[in-house]
Amino acid sequence: MEDVLEVYKLPYDAKRPLLCMDEMPKQLLADKREPLASQAGTPARQDYEYQRNGVADLFMLFEPLQGKRFVEVTEKRRKVEWATVMKQLSDVRYPQAEKIIVVLDNLNTHTPSAFYETFEPEEARRLVERFEFHFTPKHGSWLNMAEIELSALVRQCLDRRLPDIETLTDEVQSWQQQRNDEVVKVLWQFTTTDARTKLKHLYPKIQV
Repeated sequence: MEDVLEVYKLPYDAKRPLLCMDEMPKQLLADKREPLASQAGTPARQDYEYQRNGVADLFMLFEPLQGKRFVEVTEKRRKVEWATVMKQLSDVRYPQAEKIIVVLDNLNTHTPSAFYETFEPEEARRLVERFEFHFTPKHGSWLNMAEIELSALVRQCLDRRLPDIETLTDEVQSWQQQRNDEVVKVLWQFTTTDARTKLKHLYPKIQV
């Protein structure tokens, strides 16, 4: 926990950008009957029946100090998708960075070994060297600011039926663009001192 909190204190450095990364599934649902638009005195109506069209996965990559976020939509959630998204982050989003600092949780797909399961050893090693990973503790995913962004995405964009991955991608990209244009940041105030005071029960007992 303190490791992540200390990372959040680092000043902005374009050569060592800080990114928070998280992901979530999104069920794809289509209407079986055409919804009825609202009219004077009558609210919009949507039939309770729907058609399931599978599940997509959304990767949230959030740079808190710059108020930038990038959301990648994939058809599956495996190590290969994570490794591919991270390679794009490295080589397309931040090619000039000397090292990319990433805060993320301990999901079994979020591991350097994923690079070796996706790319040739030389490329995998290159990508491992591009990143500095800081993992949130077990039951401590709330320390990841990408969770805050995912919550905003769900409330502002994903709170309705989206029938297919193409529609989902278009909607997410529009949300991302607007939020980036507004340079929306997270005002993070929880510090190491707060943790030692308010979460003292989580620390191990000192053996004297």
